[in-house]
Amino acid sequence: MTDLQAIADRVEIEALRGEFTDAAMMRDRARFASLFTEDGALRMPDIPVELLGREEIRAGGEALQARWDFFVQTTHAGVIELDGDTATGRTYIQELFRTLDGLEGQNFAIYHDRYRRTPDGWKFAERVYEIRYLDTTPLAGSAPRPADRPH
Repeated sequence: MTDLQAIADRVEIEALRGEFTDAAMMRDRARFASLFTEDGALRMPDIPVELLGREEIRAGGEALQARWDFFVQTTHAGVIELDGDTATGRTYIQELFRTLDGLEGQNFAIYHDRYRRTPDGWKFAERVYEIRYLDTTPLAGSAPRPADRPH
């Protein structure tokens, strides 16, 4: 592998991680699921949720998102270890959330990732979500209602 190929792979994987957050925040469930390999897995042991395959990931994302009043996730770059057509990495996450049943707070978490190169580019083979800090103190702020949001 050339140095240029390694750079391109890292850029593509970083874009994949950013697109994951964008699809989640935009509630684009089909795009969200498409970021995984056909046999991909999304595991969140602290929730607890385990979703296997694109259809379960799409439906599970829909079920989780249906519980949100609001959700904000920011992604912070982590490590990427390339190994040919596969790679591993970690992504650092900060989230603010309020669910419709009143649970609210913020957390800091890590996604432990496995990536695979496919004909459609790099995809998640597996994401495992690990909460490192959780604060369920009521949030002082609020989310604007749809009529208040800029278009």
